[in-house]
Amino acid sequence: MTFHYRIYGLCLSSDSAIPGLHPLPACNSTPDLHGQFASEPEWVRHALTLPRSVLHTLPACAETRDPAFVLSSLGDGQFFQLDYSDGARFVTDAAATRVWGAPGPAQTLEDLATYFLGPILGYLLRRRGTTALHASAVCLDGKAIAFAGGAGSGKSTTAAAFALRGSPILCEDIAALEEEPDGFHLHAGHSRICLWPESVRILFGQSEALPLLTPTWDKRFLALDGALAVQETRDCPLGAIYLFAARASANAPRIEEVSSRDVLVELVQNTYMNWLLERRQRADEFALLSRLVSQVPVRRVVPHRNPAKLGALGDLLLADAARSLSGRIALPAAAAR
Repeated sequence: MTFHYRIYGLCLSSDSAIPGLHPLPACNSTPDLHGQFASEPEWVRHALTLPRSVLHTLPACAETRDPAFVLSSLGDGQFFQLDYSDGARFVTDAAATRVWGAPGPAQTLEDLATYFLGPILGYLLRRRGTTALHASAVCLDGKAIAFAGGAGSGKSTTAAAFALRGSPILCEDIAALEEEPDGFHLHAGHSRICLWPESVRILFGQSEALPLLTPTWDKRFLALDGALAVQETRDCPLGAIYLFAARASANAPRIEEVSSRDVLVELVQNTYMNWLLERRQRADEFALLSRLVSQVPVRRVVPHRNPAKLGALGDLLLADAARSLSGRIALPAAAAR
């Protein structure tokens, strides 16, 4: 059986149902990407026999609880292998049109989907030439408002707070950019917001209020299925970007103006998997982000250390986004309390 999905502007076919994605009856065009997770196909068996050279390694990160990671080239760039220290591994072809994945010994399909919908799709987008911000985005009156920042900056928690106010969520953690004649757009992502237990407690009063992403991990998710929150499935023009700074105790939450030069530096640092770029690719991305900065308002937001100020942050962002878009953004009904 073949499943069809739309994510980050790609038509995806898969031999397995992928947790976190809503299936489509069929793709309207030839699939851009074929996912194979049920068994090891012949092209993967061939790829794994080719000479292997390590291109990049990342150590395990205690802060984000990410395992160690190794990126390897197979057959001098014909294929690429992505290995995690917990046993999960993926193989893709050079054009990023086929991807195979297998969970580690103690893992489930949910574990594999967590990798696939995050760093693996981020890597595939890179290989296909798409620049993505490390950001979550909500849709307000048809415009995407992106919250950008590193791991733990609060962008997902803020997006979830907007979702609970009734704002549709466009994407979470990966914001794939598309430059169109009328400006920049963001592609719709998957149908979950991934949250650490502390964020769940801040939003719902108890850390167990949402289901686990996988049976083997303590991270949880807010489903964008219409029950508590909804997903925006159409791509949206990018209306504004907010760069999340470190939390502060005084004069926060607040929004700051940032010079174009500093904005550009921060955006370069907040593109997804930028450590993969070669010199020419960095130059191309810098040029694209320069055009982005000239067209889209970008400001810095400083959240408060006190979680109780999350509502005030949402009000501040909503009001500032309305000014940025030079028009009135209707307050979601759920926010009028």
